[in-house]
Amino acid sequence: MKLELGKIQIKDVQKASESKVENGTLYINEEEIKEIVLADDHIVKCEVEIAKPGESTRITPIKDVIEPRCKVEGDCEIFPGVISKVDRVGEGRTHALKGCAVATVGKIVGFQEGIVDMQGPGAELTPFSKLINICLVVEPAEGIKPHQYEQAVREAGFKVALYLGKLGKEVEPDEVVTYETKPLLDQIAEYPELPKVGYVYMLQTQGLLHDTYVYGTDAKHIVPSILYPTEVMDGAIVSGNCVSACDKNTTYHHLNNPVIEDLYARHGKDINFVGVIITNEAVYLNDKKRSSDWTAKLCRYLGLDGAIVTQEGFGNPDTDLIMNAKKIAGQGVKTVIVTDEYAGRDGASQSLADADPSADAVVTGGNANEVIVLPPMDRIIGTLDYVDTVAGGFDGSLRENGEIEVEIQAITGATNEMGFNKRTARGV
Repeated sequence: MKLELGKIQIKDVQKASESKVENGTLYINEEEIKEIVLADDHIVKCEVEIAKPGESTRITPIKDVIEPRCKVEGDCEIFPGVISKVDRVGEGRTHALKGCAVATVGKIVGFQEGIVDMQGPGAELTPFSKLINICLVVEPAEGIKPHQYEQAVREAGFKVALYLGKLGKEVEPDEVVTYETKPLLDQIAEYPELPKVGYVYMLQTQGLLHDTYVYGTDAKHIVPSILYPTEVMDGAIVSGNCVSACDKNTTYHHLNNPVIEDLYARHGKDINFVGVIITNEAVYLNDKKRSSDWTAKLCRYLGLDGAIVTQEGFGNPDTDLIMNAKKIAGQGVKTVIVTDEYAGRDGASQSLADADPSADAVVTGGNANEVIVLPPMDRIIGTLDYVDTVAGGFDGSLRENGEIEVEIQAITGATNEMGFNKRTARGV
């Protein structure tokens, strides 16, 4: 598959009477956006707020972050099987509005949504502080079930991101980048002298509100499968989960997966990037065995010389991660895992819930238990009602002066296990 990704740089976002992209500015009609969101009767109120880098603004609790994109050619749309019909994506032309994002914000149903500060020490821990965030602050209807509310908010974010993405359909991009992965035999024949490298993409699928969707299908129901990397860039994988904010893969992370980007950057130079294997993170042991067996089998089937494995979440998924690493390495494939750590506030505890000597090449996104004090902000988008109860918070996290003391676990994207962050550790 060959995908042309047209990148349109958005330098400012302003509310206006007409939605359009003009000279690097995204103008948004607030009423049209509200109409899209409130079309679902599970949501009774929506406010549209804009948060810009460097402002004294705190957004919480954030559920998902989505980059506006649209397909330029053909009948298929972005986010297939979710808000668009089920069509294969990953080829043709796609336009993306870079530098901005849609963030869904609102009442939580569990405890695992996050905080994004647009300035200060917290801003240094999240990539979303560098974006202009178009925040959809929503309120659910009385009496609806938690999973109905979560679905409504998730789909509202996708619909608004597509609505905004289509504003760039006729805009000349600032940059066009072409990504191509050929059918396997052609791909191998093109660079026979280079090591064949694949990406094993673990998806969070551990129960209600811990979901990831592939072409609209809840990934807990899939067996490990092969995707073209370009399918991911067109929204074939989207977030639907409420795991800890620090290592949750938002939809923005999926659309801009840095492992895929980096492997493409090295493709044809020092590696041959042959494709992506997606696998789930199961709850029961037999399901973990099945998925890790299939993942290792596919690595061997593709004839990989090396594999990069990324995780989502922590604790129970650590078992899936180590089973994958052990079995893939057992096939003679050099394996690197990307994870984060829950090593206690002093960093002295065991970092992962599982381990194996074969998992000897590890990249870490940092220690999620590290504590930070976030200064007061002049503006709050959302509510501070849940600061003490989100994962990483505790009774007394929100101080009377407006400061928040939390583990960085509460900051969206702080220890992302795709490496989409600024923290790591190095053995000496």
